[in-house]
Amino acid sequence: MKRVDSLLSWVAVTLSLVATSNIAQADVKLPKVIASHMVLQQKAPLPIWGTADAGEEVTVSIGDNKASTKAGADGKWSVKLKEMTAGGPHELVVKGKNEVKLTDILIGEVWVASGQSNMEWPVTASANPAEEVAAAKYPNIRIFHVRKVPGVTPQAEVVLDREWSVCSPETIGNFSAVAYFFGRHIHKELNVPVGLINTSWGGTRIEPWTPIAGFESVESLKPIAEQVKAQQAKPEGVQPNAGAPTHLYNGMVHAIVPFAIRGALWYQGESNRGEGVAYEQKMHALINGWRSVWAQGDFPFLYVQLAPYKYVRPPMTDPNHLLPQIWEAQTKTLAMKNTGMAVTTDITNLDDIHPKNKQDVGKRLALWALAKTYGKDGLVYSGPLYKSMKVEGNKVRLEFDHVGTGLKSRDGKPLSWFSVAGKDGDFVDATATIDGNSVIVSSDKIAEPAAVRFGWDQIAAPNLMNGESLPASPFRTSR
Repeated sequence: MKRVDSLLSWVAVTLSLVATSNIAQADVKLPKVIASHMVLQQKAPLPIWGTADAGEEVTVSIGDNKASTKAGADGKWSVKLKEMTAGGPHELVVKGKNEVKLTDILIGEVWVASGQSNMEWPVTASANPAEEVAAAKYPNIRIFHVRKVPGVTPQAEVVLDREWSVCSPETIGNFSAVAYFFGRHIHKELNVPVGLINTSWGGTRIEPWTPIAGFESVESLKPIAEQVKAQQAKPEGVQPNAGAPTHLYNGMVHAIVPFAIRGALWYQGESNRGEGVAYEQKMHALINGWRSVWAQGDFPFLYVQLAPYKYVRPPMTDPNHLLPQIWEAQTKTLAMKNTGMAVTTDITNLDDIHPKNKQDVGKRLALWALAKTYGKDGLVYSGPLYKSMKVEGNKVRLEFDHVGTGLKSRDGKPLSWFSVAGKDGDFVDATATIDGNSVIVSSDKIAEPAAVRFGWDQIAAPNLMNGESLPASPFRTSR
């Protein structure tokens, strides 16, 4: 009798576990990026997605804003809620065979921040860390921090260092300083909630962050796309690698797509130094790729031009134009629609590749967003950018865009880091003076000038700026 009782007991427990298992499989689930305390993008359709049982009816609602669908044969489902205006807090409810309720949700502006160490660099390692952390009391700024995990194939979920959190002295310290200072400035100027998603990794190249669609969009990079496709077709035995094309996109970006965003911030290039025009093509691939997978059109893509730094030091030889070529590639990327670039030649420490002043970096990115994305009229958002040159006897007249209220010297000293060459291409140091909105460049050694360079050295921290204290970008008038 005891054996029968034991058998019946075992059967009952087993059936209970099976039932529990079936319920668990049927549960409606959401990706980690959709959670309590998040910010959803205002004035844009709001994708909400997840998993459930195949064929299960799923309804998503924020108040009267509702949408329903059925999970596909693979258990995946997605809906789009209608646009909403800034505000909150709201509750989001997802109903299937079970119910998921998310609370304290705000509607505002959402930006994704990515790149290498200067984007990853935390508030606690930036200028005035104690004061900045103590002052970070912004309950309407929310932060989401993706852990550094690559993937051979696109991953359905990210690994988190921190879920959506309210910005506070307790949460902000290890978050991206550039992203935070950008978001803080946007928040103060627009008076709306701001959500910041940080997915960055120090020392990484641009290729791992680029999806296949990006490589396919640039003719010279299509072979990379084919190599990646072949690898993904047979991923067995391939190890995730932070240096392999697409692997960081796969592990750290793919799973947050198509979360509605306003735009992206990018601070990277140190690990691709020396590639020149090839880096410009890779920037095109990255931007095209992200815009393709997000399917939100040509959303704003704002990036930081690298700061001067002594990459190679004596007695090692270094062609000092390697960093300027990256500057040039970054500047040329501005030809892409809806892009912006923060110049940082004046925010530098030549002995530290991680300048601590991330406050101005974030603010300069925010100026581009406020002017070009949010339509703030009359805002000077860029330093001088080279436009044209004209030879006038033994002198060259340079014209610039973005002169603002006028050209100036940052330190009141003669303009620095200009050089001029004749037709032989041998450059010599030049004298440069401001003439209205132009700069006149000359040298007693060059009777017939043919080309000018400005800031064309890895340690160049030139002093030309506009009246709004935004520095001029390095350039050369010819290759």
